Parts: sequence; structure tokens; C-alpha cells
Amino acid sequence: MKAVILAGGLGTRISEESYLKPKPMIEIGGKPILWHIMKTYSHYDVNEFVICCGYKGYIIKEYFANYFLHMSDVTIDMSNNEIEVHQRYVEPWRVTLVNTGEDTLTGGRLKRVREHLNNKPFCFTYGDGVADIDIRALIEFHRSHGKAATVTAIQPPGRYGALKIKGETVSGFQEKPAGDGAWINGGFFVLESQIFDYIEDDQTSWEAEPLVRLAKEGQLMSYRHKGFWQAMDTLRDKNQLEKLWADGNPPWKVWS
Repeated sequence: MKAVILAGGLGTRISEESYLKPKPMIEIGGKPILWHIMKTYSHYDVNEFVICCGYKGYIIKEYFANYFLHMSDVTIDMSNNEIEVHQRYVEPWRVTLVNTGEDTLTGGRLKRVREHLNNKPFCFTYGDGVADIDIRALIEFHRSHGKAATVTAIQPPGRYGALKIKGETVSGFQEKPAGDGAWINGGFFVLESQIFDYIEDDQTSWEAEPLVRLAKEGQLMSYRHKGFWQAMDTLRDKNQLEKLWADGNPPWKVWS
């Protein structure tokens, strides 16, 4: 099964870094968050990717064009114009990079890569969020219900710390209390090819009419993920993920 990853947005809420590169290329632990997402899929034997490029998409193309060189030990013989590869550390990935336009919305980007999916079911997610989700279990759940679409539902924690107060006295502090208990769209979809009939054109937002229609028609199922999930919307989010990685045991790192 292939995985489609959105990687073309402007990332305006993290403009401190996204003015230089696409948001999915912002690094966590020295690797783009896009790489972390792909490593999660690869851990569950999803190794074919279709990347929806847009804003500064050439940076993503250059990254993968040079990936083999960067991840291998080589001898460069300039006199004979030859490169000898000694060790290969690269993943078994097949990556298709598609220019889906700078101003295209999420649904439009998805529809633009339809020809690369061969009318088969596929995974689909955003290029700015990591999770310790079991992709294999997600796919099996999708296959079990026979509907057109599965969305991973998550319950995000509150963004700010909360004081525990008894009377007027602060008795404690909870760094990240639970949110309001609502389940939200956490990305990590599994979709059938019929979902393309729900997308009109480049100006269709996947999160608007397509998902709403699928839900109304009973074609959208939720896979509840109660583990770790974090989107990188702001510099604060990026710094938090960086700290988790630096601590040595990032919760989304399911691979060895």
C-alpha cells in the first residue's frame, strides 16, 4: 500500500523556519519531520510514498535526490569522474514527488496525485505531525469495515499547564492536563479510490466538503488512537518535539 503525504503548504504559523523551507522539511533531531513520518510508515512495511509538493517543493526534491549520497560511505574519484559506494544505509523507499501547485488546497493536492495510486486503497496524512500509531492495525481496521474512508481520531492534551487550587492555595501543577475529551482529526487516513469523486478541484479543502459528505453518507469510520500524537504547528511545538528527541526516547519513534 502507498502512502500520500501532504508537503506543499506555506506553514505560516511557524514562519520563523518555513520562510526558508517547506514546513515538512523543518528538522527534528537533524532530520526533517517528513523523514520521521516516513520512518513510522516504513516500520509497518509501507515503503512507497507519493509526496504532494508545493511551496519550495524543489527543496524536498533535492533532499531525496541527494539522500542516497548523504546516507552512504563513498569514494569520489574526480580524475575519473566516478563515485564508489562502500556502505548503504538508506531505507527501502520508493518516493514519487509531485508538484501539486503553491496555492492548491489539501483536497486538490490529493486529487492531483490520483494517477500515481492505481485505483487502489492508500494511506494519507499531513506532513507536519508525528504519532506512535500502529499503521498495520489502522490498515486492518479499515479493511474490516468496508467503508470508503478511515480517519485516525485523537484526543489532544491541553496546550497549557493547569494549577490545582484548593480554596485560594495552589496545591500543585499539572503540566499538560487532558483536553475537553473531544476526538479530533489526527490525520493518518486510509482511503479507497472512490474518495476522489468527493473532490471537485484545486480549491477543495479535504477537511471541508469531502469529509463532511463522507460522514453524512456513512462512509467515514474512525480509528481511535490513544497513544502519542503531536502536530508541529508552531515554533513552540517544534521545540517541544526537539526536546523529546534530545531526551533520547521520543515517543513516536517506533522504529529501531
